[in-house]
Amino acid sequence: MLRPERMSKVSVTGAKAYMDPVVESVHELNLLHVTEYGGGWEGFVQGSPQSGAEDAADKLVTVRSLKSMLGVESDDAGPTRVLDDDELTAELEELREEVNALDDQRDELRSQLRSVEERIEAIEPFAELGIDLDLLQGYDTVQVAVGEGDRDTVERAVLDASSLTEYQVFGDDVLAVFAHPERDADENALTDALVSAEFAVIDVPDVEGDSVSPESYVDELESERRSLESDLESIEAELDSVRADAAGFLLAAEEKLAIEVQKAQAPLSYATTNNAFVAEGWIPTDRYTAFKSTVQDAVGSHVEVEEIERAAFGADGDVQVREDVPPAVEDAGPDEGVEASDGDEAEQRRAVADGSGGSVVMRNDDPPVVQDNPGLVSPFEVLVQAVGRPNYREFDPSVILFLTFPAFFGFMIGDLGYGILYGLIGYYLYSNFDSQAFKSMGGVTIAAGIFTAVFGVLYGEFFGLHVISTYFWEGVVGLSSAPIHKGLQPADIYWAQAWLVVSALVALVHLNVGYVFGFLEELEFHGPKAAITEKGSWLLGMNGLWLLVFSRLAAGTAPSFIYTVFDGTGAAPEATGEYAKAAFALGFNGFPTVVGYVGLAMFLVGALLLLLGAPAELLEIFDVLVNVLSYTRIAAVLLAKAGMAFVVNLLFFGVYETEGEYHYMLTHGPEYYAAEYGAEAILFPGLAHGGVAALVGGLLILVIGHVLVLALGVTSAGLQAVRLEYYEFFSKFFDGGGTEYEPFGRVRRFTADE
Repeated sequence: MLRPERMSKVSVTGAKAYMDPVVESVHELNLLHVTEYGGGWEGFVQGSPQSGAEDAADKLVTVRSLKSMLGVESDDAGPTRVLDDDELTAELEELREEVNALDDQRDELRSQLRSVEERIEAIEPFAELGIDLDLLQGYDTVQVAVGEGDRDTVERAVLDASSLTEYQVFGDDVLAVFAHPERDADENALTDALVSAEFAVIDVPDVEGDSVSPESYVDELESERRSLESDLESIEAELDSVRADAAGFLLAAEEKLAIEVQKAQAPLSYATTNNAFVAEGWIPTDRYTAFKSTVQDAVGSHVEVEEIERAAFGADGDVQVREDVPPAVEDAGPDEGVEASDGDEAEQRRAVADGSGGSVVMRNDDPPVVQDNPGLVSPFEVLVQAVGRPNYREFDPSVILFLTFPAFFGFMIGDLGYGILYGLIGYYLYSNFDSQAFKSMGGVTIAAGIFTAVFGVLYGEFFGLHVISTYFWEGVVGLSSAPIHKGLQPADIYWAQAWLVVSALVALVHLNVGYVFGFLEELEFHGPKAAITEKGSWLLGMNGLWLLVFSRLAAGTAPSFIYTVFDGTGAAPEATGEYAKAAFALGFNGFPTVVGYVGLAMFLVGALLLLLGAPAELLEIFDVLVNVLSYTRIAAVLLAKAGMAFVVNLLFFGVYETEGEYHYMLTHGPEYYAAEYGAEAILFPGLAHGGVAALVGGLLILVIGHVLVLALGVTSAGLQAVRLEYYEFFSKFFDGGGTEYEPFGRVRRFTADE
């Protein structure tokens, strides 16, 4: 779970005459993550595609084009089928001709429809004007302009034009201007005069016939549009019918052709001679025996399958840890169809020991990574992969995110109502999208919603209202209040301070896990010295500094409340009643002074180790203080989100204060509480207690406000939790950059093997 699945590099070497059945069997297994041959072996060249690869690729392009035209989706598939080559070729050609013809007709109709709609849009202003189109054009001695503008401004511009003698303006928003120019005036005299009037000219459409009214012209165009739309619907219906009939065939054809292309192009990754080939790649170690037996069952002793290394990789990219894998090489002799020189060369490339138990390989590539997490944890892989897939040498932090990210998020929001909504959003993402990324985000959101709801019950809040506290914790359980509080109210200052300290303690646990992961990685791949100086130094420095902070030695420097939140006396002596009691009554008021000196010594030793291992990083030693303090944003966001929900509810319900506690006016109006506690106790009377207009406006504020709080919960609590995971936690041990495991093969969904 913390480590990826163990991988082994294997080599498949044999006579070139048997390469096709090897490709078939390896493809069927769907296990081998192929290592690309990039050259470097004397006498070997990159392999060539098998015959038929180009034809299959062309057909695949055609199939995918037809799928796009018809809008075929994976859900449209019918039962699996077997397609032979002749059937596929004939049916594909027939379907291509039919679909292309219908698609051409559809494109032509869409083009005509766009043209008609543009003409309708162009004629609509003239319909508003109400003047026949033939009256707006065709004059010899009168100039006409139609457009949009301010009538008074247009009239003033025409009146001031010296080249125009008479004019008439018709219309209000859409104007038609008729003007008689001087005898020697320019043919654009009216247009020039209207430039200063900000007059937007509209071209008069050319129409045939006399006395054509804009209204009748629009009617003709509308009739033409309806006819085109009807024809287009008929074509769409034909295409839908073709789609229904051909969907299964296209999906099956795409799958069959994709497999053929994949197989045909496989030799491009192999190292080959005239008579031999070598293929290498990675498979899960526990599948090696099955892989070898299946390949050799297919072609017998004509190929040699060998496990050439089982590797974990160091940070520098070189093989650091590798089990000794016996070569067990069997020569592919001339009697098996390989010339002696070629067989000897292939064997030489596979079997020359490099001194570490393995064989010479095509390329020292990193093993692909298969994250090995159970079902509940696997959705959190998407958060890890947003930074990068883990390297093969690294711990996979998905399980830590599973344990911490939803808890951070839920603690900061802490509301049953919001938790239910987040859970529903997550369920929608998980159940309505085929994309694995969306499903994973749905799973993460569901987990965040569950924790938000759980903390909401503990806080006693439902959309910011303390109804759970009133009716459950007080009414059913018999407590005086909810078990924990957010610390927003004056009487709850203890809780706000307590959460700051708790955030720092959570940070120490979280960061210690990260440093321990980094220490173990350094220990495994670079030895004890590197582990102690590179990671042990930070472990000592951070824990030593915070032992000092929580000791009485720092009592005059550190905030006083960090010594009182756990001592049973509380941090708010001015509070009264239940709120004056400290919830975390552990009797702790700081470590003894001697522990502080021990912590200081640990910090100095950590700094010295860092100086020995990475002198340049010594200047960053106080990051161990800053990194932990960064986690206090958990408490800050908790108060901020609580404050936002409080304001939304305050505006609608109204709030009064008594004994340092805020209470919503859920059952009575402000007059009742003013008489009970005095007018000064009313913080805001609430829109719900005003008139009808205030009530309607208040409801809008209530709904929109809580929607905003819900959305901002993602951008504040969500992003802050992610930041703590990525920046603070991951930086202690995680680099990412791992290679995704992409085995050669394909899981058949739409076809059955012949």
